[in-house]
Amino acid sequence: MDELTNHCKGLSISDREGPTFNLEEEMATPEFIIAGKFYTRRALNMEAIGLTFMPLWRSKNGFKVKNMGNHIVLFTFDNEQEVDSILSNEPWSFDKHLLLLQRYDKDTQIEDLKFSNTSFWVQVRDIPVRFMNPKVAEGICSTVGTIIPKTKTEMNGGSFMRAKVSVDVTRPLSQGRMVLVGQGKEKWVSSKYERLPNICYWCGCLNDGDRDSEVRLDSEGSLKVEE
Repeated sequence: MDELTNHCKGLSISDREGPTFNLEEEMATPEFIIAGKFYTRRALNMEAIGLTFMPLWRSKNGFKVKNMGNHIVLFTFDNEQEVDSILSNEPWSFDKHLLLLQRYDKDTQIEDLKFSNTSFWVQVRDIPVRFMNPKVAEGICSTVGTIIPKTKTEMNGGSFMRAKVSVDVTRPLSQGRMVLVGQGKEKWVSSKYERLPNICYWCGCLNDGDRDSEVRLDSEGSLKVEE
């Protein structure tokens, strides 16, 4: 190949070949990349990952998957709207373990990427009926994480409030909060996480999987331990 390249360099360019053609950035095939961190100690199977997320993400033209090592994978799409949809529908998990996602701008070194947050719909339960409103629900969720702007905190069937929250996965999950009602009466208000993957039984964090015991939500939304 080097010999061929050197030979081509020695050829003279005539008018027939024309001037140098500039490859402008806007001419490049558009690529939109998501970087994902799989919180598991098990080896990653790229084929299984592709087969798992293809139907979940419903990508019109599919996507490319590249293993970058250290359980980090790049997902490349040709459509920015699909990337927006995937990120707005967090959390995602693979084989019951958390998958953290973020946009990747190509200029950042892979080893410099920080994976620490994901978003959950959090159900705030046991709020006294007269206090069931977005302001109260978001105030209670301030210990869970950061309320995501432009999402609607809502009531679900009159039994609980839902809020979209960005959660720091390096910290133990908040399971609820004490509130004062009336004349100093304390009441426990619980937090339930929708689509919660495995968490560490020992520390209660989402980013420390594959221990001897793990915690998951049961069908009623309560935590249970799996051996």
